[in-house]
Amino acid sequence: MIDKILDKVNQSKELNKQEILQLFKITDEDDFKKLLSTASYIRDSISEDIKLTSTIHLTNICKVSPKCKYCGFASNTSKEGYYSGFYKKHDEILKIAECIDKTEIPRISCSGAHGYNGRQAIEAAKIVKGKTSLELLVNVGTDLTPSAIKELSKYNTDTICCNLETINEELFNELKPGEQLRDRIKVCEMVCEEGIELSSGLLIGIGESYEDRVNHLLFLKRFKTLGEIPVMGFNPYKGTPMEHHPKCSIEEQMKTIAITRIIYPKIRITVPTPTIGPKNAKYSLLAGANNLATVVPQNYPLNIKGVGSPSYGNLEDVLNIVDDLGLKVSSKY
Repeated sequence: MIDKILDKVNQSKELNKQEILQLFKITDEDDFKKLLSTASYIRDSISEDIKLTSTIHLTNICKVSPKCKYCGFASNTSKEGYYSGFYKKHDEILKIAECIDKTEIPRISCSGAHGYNGRQAIEAAKIVKGKTSLELLVNVGTDLTPSAIKELSKYNTDTICCNLETINEELFNELKPGEQLRDRIKVCEMVCEEGIELSSGLLIGIGESYEDRVNHLLFLKRFKTLGEIPVMGFNPYKGTPMEHHPKCSIEEQMKTIAITRIIYPKIRITVPTPTIGPKNAKYSLLAGANNLATVVPQNYPLNIKGVGSPSYGNLEDVLNIVDDLGLKVSSKY
């Protein structure tokens, strides 16, 4: 069964929902290896370039209430996170951006909490695009108005991220009681309407089924400017309502990355390096990912929390992993 499905993939034929579901149900080790080999071959046949993305956390003072049950980023959610509230000043944003711009990293993500109608993202875009050569991704979820998206376009923002995380609405409402799934979908639609590249991905290991993942991946096809799909494995944070929920296994992350690559051969598939871990970053690449996010250079001026340990995103380690696999880091513009 699996061989027939992968043969169909190798013939560049589109899989139906049931065939994709069968790939998620793989348990045999040899079939798993074949899945990964197929996915990485698809990526390499298009490009062996691996994108690196660093980060600036703009603010963790989140006005969503109640808070998302798994969040370790927002203030007062987890002692493993920042916990104390902050709002980055303009000079701090510039300092970090200039630091990143001096490295091999061509891209930066400016992310922040909700409650500002996108103003924090716009100010960051002015600085990053006005003072550096970096590609810019903005990720403030649903904290964007139509006018804010237009301003982000005005300042040449390359990508806007709004992760749906799960399209199982019952599960979404349980884990994110302060938000509505329809609001996230609407932001994705507005980004597409403005003609900006959309990034929108999955948070896996949160209680969703394989069918939920398949439905989610197929749902994303409706977004015409979709250019990036982050695949994020759940990572529990102490002090949150989900602190005892099991961490998503690397095998499940690899499987989801590989299947995403099969469905979307040319898309940028992103993995957050800190949450997947230093050794496991290579496995995400073996599964067909081509963007490692939250990569932190040695001279990064501030500590990073709420997304795992910053040492896991060490630039030197990441460069070595990419080189060891015979891949190459994509250059700047």
